[in-house]
Amino acid sequence: MIKFKFQRLKIIEQIAIVFFFAVVIPMSISGFVINNINQQSVRHQLRESASLVATMVSDEMDFLIRSNNRTLNQIADALEFLPTDVQKRKFMREFTKKYPHCEKIDIVKTQKELEKIIENSKINDKPVMHAKLKDGSFLAVTYDTKDMDIDLFKSLVNNKRQIYIMLDNKHLVASHNYTEEVFKETMSMLPKDIDNVEENEPFIFGEEKNQPIAYLKYKDPKYSIIVTTTETMAKNSIIENRVKIILSVLVAILSTMLVISFYIFYLYINIRQLFKAIMALSKGNYEHQIRLYKTSFTPHEIVFLTNEFNEMASEIHKSYTELAVKNKELKELNDFRSNLIDTVSHELRTPLTSIQGYTSRLMRQDIVIDDETKQKSLRIIKEQSERLKRLIDDLLTIPDIEGMRLRTVNTEVNLAQVLEQSELLLRKHDGHEIFVNHSDDFPDLIADKGRLEQVIVNLYENAVKYAYPETPIIVDTMIENDKAVITVKNKCDKIPKSKLDTLFDKFVRLDDDMTRTTRGSGLGLFIVKGLVEAMNGKIELDSTEEFGFIAKITLNIAKS
Repeated sequence: MIKFKFQRLKIIEQIAIVFFFAVVIPMSISGFVINNINQQSVRHQLRESASLVATMVSDEMDFLIRSNNRTLNQIADALEFLPTDVQKRKFMREFTKKYPHCEKIDIVKTQKELEKIIENSKINDKPVMHAKLKDGSFLAVTYDTKDMDIDLFKSLVNNKRQIYIMLDNKHLVASHNYTEEVFKETMSMLPKDIDNVEENEPFIFGEEKNQPIAYLKYKDPKYSIIVTTTETMAKNSIIENRVKIILSVLVAILSTMLVISFYIFYLYINIRQLFKAIMALSKGNYEHQIRLYKTSFTPHEIVFLTNEFNEMASEIHKSYTELAVKNKELKELNDFRSNLIDTVSHELRTPLTSIQGYTSRLMRQDIVIDDETKQKSLRIIKEQSERLKRLIDDLLTIPDIEGMRLRTVNTEVNLAQVLEQSELLLRKHDGHEIFVNHSDDFPDLIADKGRLEQVIVNLYENAVKYAYPETPIIVDTMIENDKAVITVKNKCDKIPKSKLDTLFDKFVRLDDDMTRTTRGSGLGLFIVKGLVEAMNGKIELDSTEEFGFIAKITLNIAKS
């Protein structure tokens, strides 16, 4: 059995479904209803217009009949004053030429002759009007239907209907837009009881609802008017209105779609921005902020939710940053602890072992130790004790440097004395001579003498430890930009740039941490940098092919 699995729709899909059921279907039904109502209205309009046209033609016909009767009476009166038949015939010929509707004028003596003229005129579909003269004869006027059509239908030139004027419902005497096929079809649709239709009132008939035919009958004179509605005319009227309705519905739907599309566009874009921000937050990107496209279509709720989300993300990012800083500090503290333990265990063990060994040796009672050996042992104990003291001082200086609490007493200091004293304080030269290039007129410096000696001693020790055997340590002093510059350099392997940038960090040494070919805690340059900066100076390291280690100290000169 197949189970139906419900799938949640996206917002745009839901809006499309709602739009279809709430807009498209109701508007389509409304258009269908309006179209049917319009079709009924058009049918009624066609019926009314057909009746109106029939009435208009009847009015024109009535006016023409009265006008012709007046003309006929005028001719009859004029003939009474003409004494001879020759004069009468001449007058009738001239009048026939001038009278626009008249085809010919006849004077007959008897009723039979008049009836014959009337019958012939019916056969030829031409109307005849007659009047009785005083001498008992009859005046018969035969009219030209072409001229009659022009006068009867001059107001209906642009009307597409077919109009027929019939005598006795048999003889067509006038027509408008006449076609044989439509005429025969219309005559075949005349009801059998058409003679019983009320006079002077339009009667509507026809088999097609959209093609009404108007019939108007008159008794005196006996004629009828038939007005048809063509199929093309009916279709044009209905289709034209139907197209207008369909276009109106389509325009309404498209306009609604356009407005909804704009709304969906801004809503969907902003919701996608919200989705992206949530996904970024779930992946650990706490800096991501939602950037809305704010317009009049942007809902207040979306703006409020965005502001709250951005504020929440900012707080999370702030907490995460603080946590990262704390983690970094903990890591640094842990590294410091590990390095401190490693340094203490490595650097303190050797001097303590030496002190313990030589002390035990001096305390032995079972052997005799001469004075020279005692002095040598005591000297070694003193050197190792000083080494321990220096290491402990370095360790105690670190918190002051890191906490920016290191205090120096900066006074005027003679650099030559500092360099000389520093060389005396250097424990070992290991076969390296120190060459100092210093002029006698070099100005005094602003520094802490004891701290400056500590700096120079540390630089000497580093230069000696890593220099090639039997190579000199060179010290240069100069004035640059009103500053005193002290440079200590040796000859050793060139230090890589990546390593050079880290030598001022704590517990960083040039040799490998595991093999350690030289002694040292890795704190010397860190302390040197802290002491130099405490004396308002700066220190820079460099390395070239000629001089592998170059330390450049810049200090202020005392004002004379």
